[in-house]
Amino acid sequence: MDKTGRRWHDMGGQAAGAVLPEDHDYALWEKRVDALMVLCSSKGYFTVDGLRRAIEDMGEEAFETMSYYERWVAAVNQNMIVAGAYSLTELGERMELIKARGETYGEAADG
Repeated sequence: MDKTGRRWHDMGGQAAGAVLPEDHDYALWEKRVDALMVLCSSKGYFTVDGLRRAIEDMGEEAFETMSYYERWVAAVNQNMIVAGAYSLTELGERMELIKARGETYGEAADG
């Protein structure tokens, strides 16, 4: 915490320049992460506050090295594990199955 009482993730109100939504074309995987968060939270696995808590608990390094949606997917995953939706073992097994499908599995044409 700095002298203002802010933690490393509290960037609200700091000068950062204008945020122009039209300057950012979301990648397909980012859209999927957003949809995953909406779906999982609407099913009661976690709240927006739970998502924020998991992101803030990642630590300063995550904020410096991970993108916005990388932090989101990690936080969704953490919340799903805590909620008992699946275990780390089950996640690892599923990831291996998906990896075996090949590098281009799941790619979709932007349209």
